[in-house]
Amino acid sequence: MPLVNQHVKRWRKDGLLEIRALLDAVTGAKYEALLDPLAKPRPDTPEEGPDLRSRTEREGDALAELVDLMLRADQLPEHGGEPVTLTLTMRYEDLAAQVGQATLDNQERVPAAQVRQLACNAGIIPLVLGEKSQPMDIGRKTRTFPAGIRRILVARDHGCAFPGCGRPPKHCDAHHIHHWADGGVTSVDNAVLLCRHHHTLIHHSEWTVRMVHGIPTFYAPAWLDPQRRPRRNLLHAAAA
Repeated sequence: MPLVNQHVKRWRKDGLLEIRALLDAVTGAKYEALLDPLAKPRPDTPEEGPDLRSRTEREGDALAELVDLMLRADQLPEHGGEPVTLTLTMRYEDLAAQVGQATLDNQERVPAAQVRQLACNAGIIPLVLGEKSQPMDIGRKTRTFPAGIRRILVARDHGCAFPGCGRPPKHCDAHHIHHWADGGVTSVDNAVLLCRHHHTLIHHSEWTVRMVHGIPTFYAPAWLDPQRRPRRNLLHAAAA
């Protein structure tokens, strides 16, 4: 009798989702084939040094990246009559001030800093509340980089634009350089392709990115490079 695939999940008190799965041999092999390439250590680069994550941490990040890849897929099962979407609810004043938390569909909470990053990703809808917590506006679904703009970004960046990163376009989000949460427009000149890791790095560290003569240019934190010299990804340019 063939094994019935099983999946168990539970939300922990610390807000983390714990999952366990039992897969048949074929499904398990497919899962490993998807996960293993994403779980490889990142290349040792002058910008970030060696990848210090344990294998467990790398595989966890790889699973998170698989989720992001699925959210960017063209065909997903529908939920409530529309494609799978995540709604974040928080007060506009808190979002603008980068304080407080947002509430997810399942009532779990995430900090404002993480909301700003999620607002760049596909399948996220911010629900803005007024002073009395009444819904004021259903924000534009942030998969607002239409196919035409994304094709231009792919042709320009060829993948993650962060220096030394070789991630291909399908593994990348279109990041608003002037943050979407701050009113940044959705345009080629305000966008850069970033993989999940470097998208997080830009949102949660002192690394910055600007457009210089139409090319995404990165600046390291002052503690890493006191002169804050401009850096670009030369890997994709060389392969183009």
